[in-house]
Amino acid sequence: MTPATAPILMSEDQALSLVESTLKQSEADGVFVSLSEGESSLSRFSENQITQNISRSRFNLTITSYFGKRSASASTSEQDPEAIAETVRRSQELARIAPEDPEWVPLLEPQSYDRRIPGFDEATATVSPLRRGEMVKEVCEKAAQSGVESSGTLSVAATSRAIGNSLGVLASDRKTEAEFSVTAKIGKGSSWTSRTAFAIDRLPIAEMTEQAIARSIACQSPRKIQPGIYPVIFDAAAFADLLPWVIWNLDARAADEGRSFMSHTDAAGKSAGNRVGEALFSPLVQVQRNPAHPLLQSGTFFEDGLSNTSLDIITDGIPQTLSYSRYWAQQQGKQPTGMMYPIAMTGSDASLADLIAQTPQGILVSRAWYVRYINPRTLEVTGMTRDGTFWIENGEIAYPIENLRFNQSLPELLRDVDALTTVHRFGGSVVPGVRVKAFNFTSNTDSI
Repeated sequence: MTPATAPILMSEDQALSLVESTLKQSEADGVFVSLSEGESSLSRFSENQITQNISRSRFNLTITSYFGKRSASASTSEQDPEAIAETVRRSQELARIAPEDPEWVPLLEPQSYDRRIPGFDEATATVSPLRRGEMVKEVCEKAAQSGVESSGTLSVAATSRAIGNSLGVLASDRKTEAEFSVTAKIGKGSSWTSRTAFAIDRLPIAEMTEQAIARSIACQSPRKIQPGIYPVIFDAAAFADLLPWVIWNLDARAADEGRSFMSHTDAAGKSAGNRVGEALFSPLVQVQRNPAHPLLQSGTFFEDGLSNTSLDIITDGIPQTLSYSRYWAQQQGKQPTGMMYPIAMTGSDASLADLIAQTPQGILVSRAWYVRYINPRTLEVTGMTRDGTFWIENGEIAYPIENLRFNQSLPELLRDVDALTTVHRFGGSVVPGVRVKAFNFTSNTDSI
């Protein structure tokens, strides 16, 4: 049996006790305390061999003191009572001399949090370096047997959080996360994929490795095609680098101030409200904030203490709400939403192979790389394909093609979605692969 690593995270009760004892030390008008503790480990491999095996422990306690509309924060990475007492004092001293905050909001009143337990997998929290090394060794051996060079990472993390304030807010949780990414290269062919889970045994490492190897071999001798507008199928891993840009930009203040694709402007170009309720996207686009999603099982509260509950973001292609900070909600007479995270988009029962079989002609994109803004107001971005781009003909992958740069309006991309695959988790997002009717490629690139 492979030995495990003993967990040294404090329990939820211990974390709450530390937060409560810190709150009692404050002499400020109000105080907010945030505790974060984590154990993380990473195995890195390159050229079919392990190159790094590292572990890291971290602890952070942040105290924010309030005197009227003045506030300041101080943090410590030490748990001993003297260090914490000094951090409380430092926070109070800084708060007394801080300028008044023009966007001040009062401390949160006690909140109601979902009665569920986030995903915490003991085997993931205690997995040993030896076991991670054995898993990586299997990947490297499989790649070597296929004549392919593999590289990538296998990482795990266990975290504990607790928050509290002087008005009675108090919450804690623990969670685990595992992530595997692999790049396979042979000649001028390259393929990549990545996946995240709350338990290491839920990562389909063998399946992902086989996919990366097969695609890298299939990438040899790519053909050049002319840039232009094409139907495109995005593998879920590629779409996961595009969808969050839309969700991040559903900010109420930016929309109300005329700085967003969600803004309405009048004939004079002045802000005239937002576009919530308009049919902006394909009816297939259904997006929620869903921390209870089976693939996520994430926390019940945000760092500021607001409750992290299910929230409909886009339904049948229609934006249902925008993200309201506590300050902007106060200004607009709305309820604060908290962050629109984690993202969960609904998929279908179809596989990527099914979408390809249903596509007469188009392009398969395995990865969207180096995505950056062109115009934040319209949410037009630029980026490149990478690590496996293929031409589809008559429902089959016909041949690999050279990579392309794209300039694309992401709201228009969501408008043109006409098919979905099953969903997978990437970081804090659950997304499907998608097919879009039209996607704008502007030039060829030399990337592989």
